[in-house]
Amino acid sequence: MLRNYLKIAFRNFAKYKFISFINLFGLTVGLTCCLLITTYILNELSYDRYNKNAENIYRVTRDFNNEDGVVSLRLSTISPPFGYYLPTDFPEIQKMTRLLDNGFTPFRYKEKLINEQNVFFADENLFDVFSIKILRGNPKTALAGPFSVMLTEESAKKYFGDEDPINKIMRANNQFDVKVTGIYKAFPANSHIHPGMLVSFNTLKDSAVYGEKNLETNWGNNSFFTYLLLPPHYDTKKMLARFPSFIDKRMSNQEYVGKQASKYTKLGLQKLADIHLYSHTDYEAEPNGDIKRVYIFSAIALFILLIACINYMNLATARSALRSREIGIRKVVGALKKELIFQFLSESVLLSWVAIALAVGCLYLTLPWLNKISGQELHPAILLKWQVLVPLFLTPFVVGVLSGIYPALFMSSFQPVKTLKGLFKTRRANISFRTVLVVTQFAISIILIITTAVVFQQLHYMQSKSLGFDKEHIIVIPYNNVLNDKYETFRTQLLANSNFKDISRTSRIPTGRLLDDMGAYTLSGDSMKATNTDIKFVSVDYDFIPTYGIQMAAGRNFSREYGMDTASYVLNETAVKALGWKAPDAVGKDFKYGNRKGHIIGVIKDFHFESMHQSIVPIVLVMFPPSVNYYNNLSIKISGNNIPGALGYLESTWKKTLPEIPYQYTFLDQNFDKLYQTEQRQANIFTIFACIAIFIACLGLFGLSAFAISQRVKEIGIRKVLGAKVSTIVTLLSKDFLKLVAISAIIAFPVAWYFMRNWLQDFAYRIAMPWWIYIVAGIAAALIALVTISFQAIRAAITNPVKSLRTE
Repeated sequence: MLRNYLKIAFRNFAKYKFISFINLFGLTVGLTCCLLITTYILNELSYDRYNKNAENIYRVTRDFNNEDGVVSLRLSTISPPFGYYLPTDFPEIQKMTRLLDNGFTPFRYKEKLINEQNVFFADENLFDVFSIKILRGNPKTALAGPFSVMLTEESAKKYFGDEDPINKIMRANNQFDVKVTGIYKAFPANSHIHPGMLVSFNTLKDSAVYGEKNLETNWGNNSFFTYLLLPPHYDTKKMLARFPSFIDKRMSNQEYVGKQASKYTKLGLQKLADIHLYSHTDYEAEPNGDIKRVYIFSAIALFILLIACINYMNLATARSALRSREIGIRKVVGALKKELIFQFLSESVLLSWVAIALAVGCLYLTLPWLNKISGQELHPAILLKWQVLVPLFLTPFVVGVLSGIYPALFMSSFQPVKTLKGLFKTRRANISFRTVLVVTQFAISIILIITTAVVFQQLHYMQSKSLGFDKEHIIVIPYNNVLNDKYETFRTQLLANSNFKDISRTSRIPTGRLLDDMGAYTLSGDSMKATNTDIKFVSVDYDFIPTYGIQMAAGRNFSREYGMDTASYVLNETAVKALGWKAPDAVGKDFKYGNRKGHIIGVIKDFHFESMHQSIVPIVLVMFPPSVNYYNNLSIKISGNNIPGALGYLESTWKKTLPEIPYQYTFLDQNFDKLYQTEQRQANIFTIFACIAIFIACLGLFGLSAFAISQRVKEIGIRKVLGAKVSTIVTLLSKDFLKLVAISAIIAFPVAWYFMRNWLQDFAYRIAMPWWIYIVAGIAAALIALVTISFQAIRAAITNPVKSLRTE
């Protein structure tokens, strides 16, 4: 019986080649897109789950609250004394391990000098918590002693080539020597953090590096990633409930003297496997993903598959008239309704099996392309799990039944007497159902057109909006303390060259995050009183404002004419407004920041230091004495007339001044573009899949219109004989489909508005969705449909009527 069903199915595919091709091609493309998106989604969901104890590992986070209890800062890192006290105060903690990002760190071995970016100080028990493969060395002792370092395979190859790296000595930061004690396999791509070199945490205990006392008492340095291994099935609510009393006990006499510390700071726990998709703190080890993005691409995958299934249903029911006699004969010879249903379902399931087989092949061909666009390292091997293979095996049945059930029920209900006498007519209910399906397809297509347009409008807005400073032709170099004593000489040498305009040192640069806050005080009566305003500080020198072309709103900039100006402050307009002042009135007012009392000398106009995701926050520019080093970045403004010449002169000057520090630079506008790299990639992928969905919808419309027109060839011939023009006939054949597009637009507009309005909420600065986007999307959908239909309509309209009427 099954063999007979398959034989009939193959015969029907061969008989109706055009419709079968459209169905197969549409399903194959749809399933390929679903497999690609599934690979992406599974990869996003797999982050950090390679760890054996992933379900029991938690990262400790810290929130800061202002006087009103409002969270002003969320960090994924905490200060080192927490790590000192947590294991003693919470005995249920099985293991605790810490990582400290050391930023750019120069490493030298013989003649090789490289500025490494992913250098972390790591606790000796790191490998007891994280499941990382050790290739050389003892994981229990490799990070136990001070001044020891472990390298990834790539790092070891970079410095030592084929030479055995174990026990070799490397120079770190031109400050201290470290011994290579082990080689480990790099953290997997689906990890939220990727250390390239691990320096033993005990190295920090050396007073020349950080100091053991600082590790126990420095509550202000919130830079330490801290992970806890808790017992299986441990209820973290118990620990969270005890955190406030723990904070009050350990901090009220230290960081928050005379205050209830838990009112101003809060500790939290994040499950390791949730960090990538759910953690959006103000400071992360690396840019994270977003669960919303997973939902969006899941919806696109379902949309594409739904459109492909709708194609099958539309074309299968449309061609029902062609198979009416076959159905009638089979019923006369004794075929039961359930056997006919099974026959038609077997055809759709068989087509789905062929489509899924072709889609798997297409997956291997297209995945490298998706990796290039998304910047990820997706591999089809992620699908080779029973949790994925079982649904994948069932997909042809689900898709086949979903797309074939209505045509099967519809065609199996034909009455044999009418079909054999040629009295069969397509029922109005069938036409109405096909109408609903076409409207659904084009509603989805219009939604995708609108959302794609809004995404690109928002990206263009962020990239073209005035930032309040000049980001062009600024070179950024990591600042090294070795430059302190040589800075004036270095600066003078650069400015002596006409290619250079300004140079400045800062703690942070625009495009970075503003995280530093020491507490602001203003004069209230006869004393300085703490404000309720969180004001972030940037450590600058005299040349920051002119280097970045920031405009003054009132007062003056820091100036060498006034000496060090270390008792002076410059605020931005937002800070002045938050303090209840106006820009001109703020100049000259007493102001205390941290422990330094001084006065405000100037107010700068607001500018976008951070990305458009964040609102402009209150900022104070501070100049610290030379003995206090808060500089991390060097910004160099060039004229732009001779960029290669400027870069060459800068490199030679750098190497002459700082031979032990690698020369490494970026352009600020490149850093600015990276702020929106994730959104740009998302938009590109979204656009491609949206176009594919629209293409599949058009493919179905093309087949449906071809079939509908083929049923009216004699009508068209009669109209032509009676004098109808080609344009009249094309209009007649097209208007019914265009009406459906109009209905689709009415349905799609509010749906697209709702979802894109929610998406735009993630941006502090965003576009107001322009009304014309909806009109353009509707017109675009109508044009796409018209072009799709017109090919068939024009061909039918110009056909010689003699051919179509010859048999009458």
